[in-house]
Amino acid sequence: MSDQDDDQIITKDSNGNVLKDGDSVTLIKDLKVKGSNVTLKRGTVVRNIRTTFNEEEIECNADKIKGIVLRTEFLKKA
Repeated sequence: MSDQDDDQIITKDSNGNVLKDGDSVTLIKDLKVKGSNVTLKRGTVVRNIRTTFNEEEIECNADKIKGIVLRTEFLKKA
């Protein structure tokens, strides 16, 4: 094993499923988006996520909002 394998960040959803770039997730709670009037409703499917360097956050494009960061505690893998 190389050092890169040991330093790999593993991102997991609220149920403990491993998330990877390109996965789809479903919101498990209504989320108000700071800085706008938009509320992302529970059950909304977000496609093509991107993992970040923080294991508790993902980046995605949802509805009319581009480049939003969501916490994994509010997501489950679709």
